[in-house]
Amino acid sequence: MTRMAYLVATVIVAGVTLAACDKADGPPPSNVASNAKLQANHELGRQIYNFRCYYCHGYSGDAQTLASAYLNPVPRNFRESLPADLPLERVIDAVANGRVGTAMKGFSGTLTADDIFNVASFIIEEFTRAKAHNTHYHTEANGWRDHERFRIAFPFVTGEVALDAPLDTLSSAQQQGRQLFMSTCISCHDRAKVTSAGSAWSIRPVTYPPDFYLLAESGRAKEHPGFDPHHAHEKPPAFGNLTRAERRGEQLYQKNCAFCHAADGTGRNWIGSFLEPNATDLTSVQFGAKHMTTLSAIIAQGVDGTAMPAWKHVFTRDEINAVAAYVARAFSKSGETRPQYP
Repeated sequence: MTRMAYLVATVIVAGVTLAACDKADGPPPSNVASNAKLQANHELGRQIYNFRCYYCHGYSGDAQTLASAYLNPVPRNFRESLPADLPLERVIDAVANGRVGTAMKGFSGTLTADDIFNVASFIIEEFTRAKAHNTHYHTEANGWRDHERFRIAFPFVTGEVALDAPLDTLSSAQQQGRQLFMSTCISCHDRAKVTSAGSAWSIRPVTYPPDFYLLAESGRAKEHPGFDPHHAHEKPPAFGNLTRAERRGEQLYQKNCAFCHAADGTGRNWIGSFLEPNATDLTSVQFGAKHMTTLSAIIAQGVDGTAMPAWKHVFTRDEINAVAAYVARAFSKSGETRPQYP
C-alpha cells in the first residue's frame, strides 16, 4: 500500500470513527490519542483552507465570494456537493495539480503532501459531510467588532431583498438597510441580488467609492471628499495608437488581469493590495523586446507561491501574445521602442 493510499484509508476510517463518537459519551480510552491527532490535523486543514482557499471558495465552502462572481467557470460549491461526488483522491488531486480550464491552480509546489491531505480532508469533512459553517469572515479577529450593528443591511447581502427593488416597496427599515449596504457593504458584496442587471450594473470594478456605486454612464465614481484611494488605480491608461494585437490585449487585460493588477497596472487596487504577496506592480518592471518570451511564459504558466494562475488553458496562444504586447506597451518602464512580438 502506498503512503497516499494509506492516508486515504486512514481518513475514511477516521470519518467513521468520528461519526460514531457523535452517538457516544466519548471515544474509548485507547482511541483518545488517535482522535486527538485527527482533530489536530483537521484544524491544520482549516488553517490552510482559511489562508489559501477561502478567497474563491468562501470561508464556508459555498463559493459565495466576490472572486467567484468574476470567474468562469465558478469555483466549486463544496456545501452543495455530495461526498460521493468528491472522493478524497479527487480532492487531493485538485489541490495538488489544479484543474485545467479553471482558475484553480495546483499547490503541489507550495504545500507539502501532508498539508494537501489535511486540507482536502478538511474540505470533505467540514463542507460536503457536515455542511458546517467553518470560520466566518466577519469576526473580531478579522477586525469586525460588533458586526451585528450592520444587521439592518443583511437582507441585501444575502439576497433576501433585491437591491434594485423600488424604494416605495421597501419598509422604512429596509430603506435604511439599503442605504447602509450601498455605503458600507457593497465594496465586497457588489454582486448583490438584483431583479434587472441593467446599465447601472454593467460595470463592476473591484473598488467602489464609499458612498455610492460606480455609474456606468460616466465610467468613473462620484467625486467627493474622502474618495477611496484604491479607486485611483481603476482607470486604465489612454492610448490612441495601439496596434490591433495590443488593442485585443487591452480588452483581455482589463477584463481579466485588472482584477488583481489594477487597471493602471500598479496592483494598488483593493484586491491587489489585499493579496499576499501583493499583485506585481507591472509599471515597475522592464518589458523590452528581449523580455517578451519571459512575459508570455509567466502569463501562460502562472507563478508558484502567488495568486497568479496559469492562463494557458483559458487564453489561446495569440491571446497570451496580445496580453503580453499590451502589458509591455502600456506599463513597461524600459523606455524602449514598441517591442515586436513574434
